[in-house]
Amino acid sequence: MSDSPAARLQVLFEGHRLTPTQRRIAHCMVRRAADVPFLSSVELAELAGVSQPSVTRFAVALGFDGYPALRKHLRDVAPPETSFGDSLNEYQQAVQAEIENLRHLAEVLADPAPVERAGRLIAASRPLPVLGLRAAASQAYGFAYFAAKVHPDVRLLNEGGTMLADRVDAAVRAGATALLCFALPRHPREVVDALAYARSAGLTVITVADSAFAPVAAHSDLLLPAAVGTGLAFDTACAPMLLGRVLLEAMCDGLPDAQARLEEFDVRAAARGLFVE
Repeated sequence: MSDSPAARLQVLFEGHRLTPTQRRIAHCMVRRAADVPFLSSVELAELAGVSQPSVTRFAVALGFDGYPALRKHLRDVAPPETSFGDSLNEYQQAVQAEIENLRHLAEVLADPAPVERAGRLIAASRPLPVLGLRAAASQAYGFAYFAAKVHPDVRLLNEGGTMLADRVDAAVRAGATALLCFALPRHPREVVDALAYARSAGLTVITVADSAFAPVAAHSDLLLPAAVGTGLAFDTACAPMLLGRVLLEAMCDGLPDAQARLEEFDVRAAARGLFVE
C-alpha cells in the first residue's frame, strides 16, 4: 500500500457513509493531502467551503472525538520529511507529486475487477457516449479518438449546453446501455446534471474522477478514482489519462474483433500514406 498522504486518507475514509457535505470535506482533504495534518478546522472549512462545525461533525463521523484528534492521527501516521524533498524546486515537486499519484493508481489497479467490469460495460454499449467537459474535455477526446479505432460507434460529448441532454437521448434511442464520463476539478454543475439525467434515462454511468468523493460520485454506478496534481497553477492529470488508456485496454478485451479492426486501420493508413515514417 502506498504511503502517500492521499492514499492514507483514502484508506481512512473507506467504509464510512458520508453526507454530501462530508464528501466535500473528504474531497478537499485528498486534494490537499500533504497540508491537511497542519490545517486548523477553520482553515479546512474555508478550503472546503463549509462551516467549521461541519468539519467537527466530519471528524466524529470518522470515529474521532473531534477534529484535533483527527489531525493528531494524521500527523502521527505521516512519514518523516526527507531532505530530498526540501531540495526540489516547485516544478520538480509537481512531477514528484504526479509520480506518487501514479504509484497510488498502480496499487488501486492491483484489484483489476472494477476496470474489467467497466471494460465489459463500455464494450457492450452500442453506441458508446463519452462525456467530458471543460478540464476533462481533453481526456474524453483522447479516449474517444482511440476507442473509435476498435469500437463501432463512439459518440464524444465534450460540449455542454442545452443540447447535451438531447445527445444523451439520441444515444439511448440508438441502443446505448452505458455512458463513460471523465470528471475533473473544478466539476461543472452541468456534468453532475448530465450524469443524473443519463441514469434516469437508463444508462449505466462509469466515471473516471479525481476522487471517490468527487461530486459526480452520487450519480455514478461505477467510479474509478485517479488523483490529479495540484502543485501548479493548473491541475495536472497524468493518472486520469493513464487510467483512460487502461480502460481502453479493458474495452478491447471485451471486443473480439478489436485486433482485426486495428490491423485493418493500419492497412488503410499505409495505403493513404497517413503517417510519416
